[in-house]
Amino acid sequence: MKQVRIAEVKSHLSEYPRETPVAQLIPARESVSLHIRKPAPGAPAPNRVPLPRPLGIKTDVLALLMEERQGQR
Repeated sequence: MKQVRIAEVKSHLSEYPRETPVAQLIPARESVSLHIRKPAPGAPAPNRVPLPRPLGIKTDVLALLMEERQGQR
């Protein structure tokens, strides 16, 4: 995998897709088969669904995120 700085990509944006395939463009379908259905009888409203209890783990999520991002540099 090739790593470059954002400024480099911005200045040579048209060149990078030629070097490495990064996406495939295909025509959009005219009809989408999306079916929306009503909730089952007796189902609670989405804002009334009970949430699970917090785990009670004392973890600094921000520190974990920063640690993960440091590994990508």
